[in-house]
Amino acid sequence: MPLVAGVDTSTQSCKIVVRDAGTGALVRSGSAKHPDGTEIHPDAWWTAFGEAAAAAGGLDDVAAIAVGGQQHGLVALDADGRVVRDALLWNDNRSAAAAQDLVAELGDGDPQAGAQAWADAVGSVLVASLTVTKLRWLRDAEPDNAARVAAVALPHDWLTWRIAGYGPADDPTAPLGPQLDRLTTDRSDASGTGYYDAQADDGAGAYRPDLLRLALGRDDVVLPRVLGPAECAGVAHPSVAGRDAHGGALLGPGAGDNAGASLGLGMTPGDIAISIGTSGVVSAVAPRRTADGSGAINGFADATGNALMLAVTLNAARVLDAARAILDVGFDALADLALAAPPGADGLVLVPYLEGERTPNRPDATGTLHGIRLATSTREHLARAHVEGMLCGLADGLDALRAQGVPVERVMLIGGAAQSPAVQQVATQVFGLPITIPEPGEYVADGAARQAAWVLASASDPHADAPSWATSVATTLDADPRPVVREQYAAVRDLV
Repeated sequence: MPLVAGVDTSTQSCKIVVRDAGTGALVRSGSAKHPDGTEIHPDAWWTAFGEAAAAAGGLDDVAAIAVGGQQHGLVALDADGRVVRDALLWNDNRSAAAAQDLVAELGDGDPQAGAQAWADAVGSVLVASLTVTKLRWLRDAEPDNAARVAAVALPHDWLTWRIAGYGPADDPTAPLGPQLDRLTTDRSDASGTGYYDAQADDGAGAYRPDLLRLALGRDDVVLPRVLGPAECAGVAHPSVAGRDAHGGALLGPGAGDNAGASLGLGMTPGDIAISIGTSGVVSAVAPRRTADGSGAINGFADATGNALMLAVTLNAARVLDAARAILDVGFDALADLALAAPPGADGLVLVPYLEGERTPNRPDATGTLHGIRLATSTREHLARAHVEGMLCGLADGLDALRAQGVPVERVMLIGGAAQSPAVQQVATQVFGLPITIPEPGEYVADGAARQAAWVLASASDPHADAPSWATSVATTLDADPRPVVREQYAAVRDLV
């Protein structure tokens, strides 16, 4: 069988998996780091992609490739395909005030009406993460740069464009030059911009130039062409991938990272994935998106034609990193300390808004620690409070999905922190549900590879379904509800 490649260009690194298109069996893989920060020049992603491809043994033999990537963000290009300024990433909060302004403006000055209007229009109430808010910030803070913008792309759009051979004028790594009209994206990533309605035109989806104009002051910029779930985005340039494959390597439409992970996990309606990585994400596949004016739930598209409902927190695995730094312990030792304290940590509660927060939308909030007494001033209690606080924020997201009528039939716990014994045990207590933990994997890259295989199959059969690749389950844990944990958290989470 032919080989396919899946790419995850995430906040922290680029990961590439090469898999058998028929079985999904892993053949080889590679990775490379991205620089830290909330604004990064996209050239760093291109460099990391090349390093990861080399670490994976090269991509000359792959017949198709697709890119999953960090959502939102802003890659602004000028008419010559050059990056106007460093890309603002999803976790850059400088556009928080712009988000508030846009919400109020769409509601004719009424923030509550504006919030519902945005949810109705694009499925999400605006927060600083969404691209449309970053465009407003650029318009107001850097008008000269805003005037230069000729095209707006997302991280995975830009990397796919570069893999196809396009890029800045006079750049030897971009032999096809700055053809901005060759930019492509997919419904999942487009639905996180704030100016794309995935349900428009009976579910076909459409950009909202009026919302783009509201943010940037004009709508004459090139936006990536939005492709269907298995639609081919072109062919990789042979200097990058597919040189030895007959006809070259087909390019998939790609996906936002959460949609890519959902595809990699084989999620269907009723499945819930709780991901604990740089951000915390509670995601659910549903037939149609909701329009939650409270802002707790974002209604995006997935990578298959369904909706993908998300509750996202900024504070996830790095809450545990903070605990390890405070206590000067490693990952395993932190888990041991946390499990040595009782559920509820005898009343010690951390509200973990350590980097502001997205859900609830509190970009300027700080973390708070409640219930400090002599009896709770121990390393064990502090470790437990960090684990419980992080998971309580995610449990609130799960409740918000239920409130929107999203079915909850199976809960999967994924992400690096999901391997912690403390996180696993406390999750059964906080969520009060059985927990399935898949084998550790690169779910976003795997989803991108599965999409690449789908595109490859569709080239000969337009009605082909996504390939059925098995997901191995490592652990299934029974529910162990401990209501005291959520009750204590609910009593103090708004005291910020």
